[in-house]
Order: sequence, then C-alpha cells, then structure tokens
Amino acid sequence: MNTFSRIGAAVRDGTTGLPKQFWWLWTSTLINRLGSFVTTFLTLYLTTERGYSISYAGLVTALYGIGGSAAALIGGVLADRAGRRTTLLISQVATAITTAALGFVENPVLVAVVAMLVGISSNAQRPAVQAMMADIVPAKDRVRAFSLNYWAINIGFAVGSSAAGLIAQHGYQLLFLIGSAATLLCGLVVFAKIPETRPAPSASGDSSGEVGIGSVARDGKFMTLVLLSFLIAMLFQQAPTSLPVSMSGEGLTSANYGLVISVNGILIVLLQIPLTRLIDNRNQGSLMLISCLLCAGGWGLTAMATSVPFYALTVGVWTLAEIIHSPTNMGLVISLSPTHARGRYQGMYSLAWQAASFVGPLLAGTTIDRFGDTTWWLSCTAVGVIAACGYYMLLRGAGSAPAQQEDRTKESALAEQ
Repeated sequence: MNTFSRIGAAVRDGTTGLPKQFWWLWTSTLINRLGSFVTTFLTLYLTTERGYSISYAGLVTALYGIGGSAAALIGGVLADRAGRRTTLLISQVATAITTAALGFVENPVLVAVVAMLVGISSNAQRPAVQAMMADIVPAKDRVRAFSLNYWAINIGFAVGSSAAGLIAQHGYQLLFLIGSAATLLCGLVVFAKIPETRPAPSASGDSSGEVGIGSVARDGKFMTLVLLSFLIAMLFQQAPTSLPVSMSGEGLTSANYGLVISVNGILIVLLQIPLTRLIDNRNQGSLMLISCLLCAGGWGLTAMATSVPFYALTVGVWTLAEIIHSPTNMGLVISLSPTHARGRYQGMYSLAWQAASFVGPLLAGTTIDRFGDTTWWLSCTAVGVIAACGYYMLLRGAGSAPAQQEDRTKESALAEQ
C-alpha cells in the first residue's frame, strides 16, 4: 500500500461512525470559517480603503478582541440557559448583520462600536458549538470529532482567506457582504438540520437549573487546565505577531513569511486526521506532555533560524504540537465539565484563548524591544516546558481517553464547593 493509499485509509477510518448531526454541525463550521475572513482583512480595510491611521486600526482590533473576550462568557452562559441551538442562531444572525454594517459605516466612533459588536456576536457561538458537539458525540469519539472540527476550521480559513484576497480587489464592501451571507448560510444549516441538544436538567442531575460562572471559577482542577491552556495559547499567538517580526529582522520579506506560515495550514490539512487516528485512545497525560515539549522546541528553534527553510522547519515542529494539543485538550475540557454546565465551562476555556491573544503579543513586544528576539524565543521554550510539567502533574494517573469518564457530571463535587 503506497503512502496516498495509507492516508486515504486513515481518512476513511477517521471519519466513519460519527452521528449525522455532527456532520451537519461540521458543515456549518466549515461554512462559517469560509466566511470569517473579514476580521483578517480588517486592518488593511481601515488603513488602505478608509485611510485611518495604524494606531486607530489597532484600537479597533483591540475593541474587537475585547468584545470576543466578553462573548466567551456570555455565549457560555447562554448555551446553558437558552440552549445551544438558540445561542448559535442568535449569534449567527447578529454576526451577519454587524458584519454587513461594518462595510458601510463611516463615522470613526461607529466603526469602533460595530467592530466590537462583531467581536461579541461572532465569538458568542464558540462555547455553544463545542458544547453541542459534546452533547452529540459519544465520549469515546470526542477527540476524533474535535480533531475533525479543527480540520474544518483550518480548511475553511485557508480557502476563505485566499478567496478573500481576490474579492477585496473588487471592493471591501463586497467582501463584507459575502462574509455576512456565508454566516447567514451557516445559520440556515443550523436552523434546518440541527435540533437543540442541551440535556434536560433531570437528565444531568441538576435540579436547580442555576447557571453561573462562580462554580466554574471554584473548580480548581478545571481552572488549572484553563491556566495551562492559556500558556500554550500564548505560544501559538506568536505565529501572526512575533514570527514575522523575527523574520524581518533577518532580512526576510513578507512573501517569505507567507511561504513559511503556509506550512502550518498544509500540515494541519494533511496530517490532522491521520495523526488523530494514531493518538486516539492514548494516554492523555503523555499526549499533552509530548505536545507541550514539541511546542517548546519549535519556538525555541526559532531563536537559531536565519533562513526560510529553517523557519519552515520550526513551524513544522510546533504545528505537530498544535495537531496533538487541540483535540486532546478539548477532550479534557469536556471530561472535566459537568453535563448541565458544558456551555459555561467552554466559555471559561474560550476566555483563556481570548486573553492569550492580548497577553502573548504584549509580552512579546515588550521583551523583544528590551532584550531582543532571541531572549523571547528562549522564554517561549521555558513557558512550553512549564506547561508540560503542569499537564504532567495535572494528569498523573488519568485514563487514556474521555471514554473512561463517560459524561461524568460532578454535581456532588460542585455542591460541596
């Protein structure tokens, strides 16, 4: 059997046996990511099309991020209280409206306000999607399902961003309208094909029906996982921020950066499913230890990179870490979440990634300005090693997969807190 046959067999094995509702949710994710290119081009739109300053564009981008941070918690609570499907539909309709509006508003204050609303509406759906996926897919298949979802996200983003570059040549307003239409189409898929999946209070053992963030914050084991996720998320945030700065310092161009970073998307598309088949039902602690050390090594090697092939190699190393980390970590989040509170637990987890999108670039910029990029990349290695140790301590004695923790609710533990 040749290499392509092996890959084909791995894809078939990795995609069979999942519920039909999962594939409709997967399809909606793919459509959503195909149309999520608007924020990628937001800075270019504000500076080149509208003539605003770079500092104003940075402010608008920051407001978008602040909106996303708030949405992580808001969307999580709504997913538990109002339902996953309801939250998704509200989020997608609101995103379609605000995205279209962003292409037409001209007043600087209104542009900033609408950008924040886009951040809120577009990110509110994330906890609902993850909670719905956990509701639909049996525990033994969740790592595989999260991996496939991550695969869809990357395919959609890669194809959508490439197409968006061509569309933008015909006007940014067209770009915003197409993004809005894609989001509406995503909402139609959810409306037509995906029923509500939120477990009834009686099914989860939760008689109170009370949903709040306080119980999540008091869950020590879960919050430790959130902190460790934040550390690794900070490292992955270096790809669009510090990496191009470092490459520029070596005299490399933006075209060189585009070539290097494309390695990330190519490897995810090619290897996500085969590697998931390899790691499925493996010991979670070992997988997280390996992924964190790969992440530490990949970013550490960046300190020595001076050429395009060397930078591409470093991207390849931390991309392997990303492929292992993303689905395994999501499986851990679900296994530590009580059934009736999956939405708010997902919201807290999403907040860690939103926070990392602020803190990571801020720390990187400060460190590089004062001590140089070599110091920063070595610091990233240290962060990766610390995260590896943290995951090892957290998961000592853990089972091999969430199947060993089938839908555990933890209601009694929460009641004692």
